[in-house]
Amino acid sequence: MQDPLGSLDRRRFLRGTRIALALPWFESFANCARAEEAAEQRRRLACFYMPDGVPMPLADDPAYKDWAWFPHGNGEEFTFTKCLEPLEPLRDEVTVLSGFSHPAVRSVHGHSNADQFLTGAATGASGDYQNSISLDQEFADHVGHQTRFSSLVMSTDGGTGTPRGAHTLSFNRSGRAIPAEHRPKRIFDMLFVKSDGDASRRLSLSKSALDDLLADATLLRKTLSAADQASLDEYLQSVRDTEVKVEKAKRWMNIPLPKVDVDHLTLDITPEDPRVYLQTMFELIYLAFKTDSTRVAAYQIGRENGVGVSDYLARAVGFNLTHQLSHNTKEPGGWKNFGTYCRFLSEQFGGFVNKLKATPEPGSGGNMLDNTLLLFGSASSAFHLSRNYPLILAGGKSMGFRHGQYLNNAGDNPQGGAWTGGREPWQREVAHEDVPLSNLFVTMLQRLGVETETFADSTGTIDNV
Repeated sequence: MQDPLGSLDRRRFLRGTRIALALPWFESFANCARAEEAAEQRRRLACFYMPDGVPMPLADDPAYKDWAWFPHGNGEEFTFTKCLEPLEPLRDEVTVLSGFSHPAVRSVHGHSNADQFLTGAATGASGDYQNSISLDQEFADHVGHQTRFSSLVMSTDGGTGTPRGAHTLSFNRSGRAIPAEHRPKRIFDMLFVKSDGDASRRLSLSKSALDDLLADATLLRKTLSAADQASLDEYLQSVRDTEVKVEKAKRWMNIPLPKVDVDHLTLDITPEDPRVYLQTMFELIYLAFKTDSTRVAAYQIGRENGVGVSDYLARAVGFNLTHQLSHNTKEPGGWKNFGTYCRFLSEQFGGFVNKLKATPEPGSGGNMLDNTLLLFGSASSAFHLSRNYPLILAGGKSMGFRHGQYLNNAGDNPQGGAWTGGREPWQREVAHEDVPLSNLFVTMLQRLGVETETFADSTGTIDNV
C-alpha cells in the first residue's frame, strides 16, 4: 500500500513515524511576489458566542459607571467600563457595537436565540423549527476548499444541543445543525495526519507528539532563512505549550454532570480548570489559523439557560454558576459579580486578539490579525432581552475595517436594569428600533471576499466599520 504521507507537500508538514504536523507558511518556500499574493488571499473569520447576556444597570444605578457592559460615549470618544477594560491596550484593534439585533426574534426569550445568532433565521419561541445557513458556513463555502478543514466548529458543551437550545453556532445551507467539538485533545489531534489505526495510540503514549517529529524539524531548519527558523522554533514551542494545556483541560472534560439541583453542589473544580480550558480552546483556533488548516472557526463559549458544563465557567473567577449571575443582579454586588465574569471573558478574548496581532503574516507587512476578522457577542443583552446585542468586531484591517470606535446605535437609554419581578425586559414593547444584524453580516462577507448583496433578512450594509 502506498504511504499516504508520501504525497503530502513537504513544505506544509513535518513528518515522523507515520505522523505529520501541519506547518505555518514560510517565506523561504516562495518568492516574495508569490508570498504577497498568498497573504492577500488569506482571509479568516472567527465567531464567538457568550450566553446569558451582559450587565446593563440603568444610568441612575451606582453600578452604571463601572459595570455596564457597553462603553460610555460614542464614536472615537468613548470609555471602556471594567467589563471591557482588558481590551484597552487593543483599543485601536476593536469596535464595540450596540443597537443591533435580528428582527425575527426581538420578542422571543433570550435563552432561545443562540441558534440564530449567526443565521438570523426566524427560529421562533416554540412550535415548528427551521434554521438557515450561518455566517461562518457561508464563508466556509467560499474558502473551505483551500484548506484541510473547511471550518472548525467548537463549543464548550459539544454536539448540537436541541432546537432553541443549541450547543453549536454553525448550521449548513439546509439549516441543519453542525455538531461542535468540545474535546481539546480531539481538536489537537486534528492538526496531525494519521495514516493508520495505531498512529493515535502511539501518539498518546509518546512523551510529546513533537518528539517523533524533531528529526524532520532539524532537516527542515537547514532549508529555512534565519527569520523562518525563528518562526519554526516559536511555532513548535507554541504547539508543545498547547499540548500541556490540552492535558490539563482533560480534567475539565471529565467533570460529571450532576443530576440534581446544582445550586447546592460543591463540585471538585478549581479556578484553574475552566480558565485553562478556555485558554486552550482559543489557542487551538490560533494554531489552526497559523498552520492554515482552516480559515473559519466558530466557538460557542456556553449554551443558554445554565445547562451543561459551560455553566461552571464562572468558577474561574470564584463564582458557583454562570447563569445564576444574570439572575442575581438585584442582590447587593450583583452587577459587579456579573461584570467580573464578563471581564474574565474579555481577558480571554483579548489574549487571543493580541496573539494574532503579535504574529506576523508571512508575505505581508502586517500581522495575522490584519487578515482575520473576529466577531464576539451574544444574542441577548439585558436580562433575557433579545435586542441590542452586545457585539465586538476586531481585526480585518487589511479588508478595510477601521477600529478604535464605539458605534452606539442604541441611544442614551438602552433597555436594562435588574429584574425584580413582573414583566421581563424581553416581554416589554420595543422602545428602540435596532439595526438588522444581518446588515453587518453582509458587510463582513463582502470584505471577506464573498460576492453577495444579502444575508438572511438584511436591508443593506454598514458603512462606518
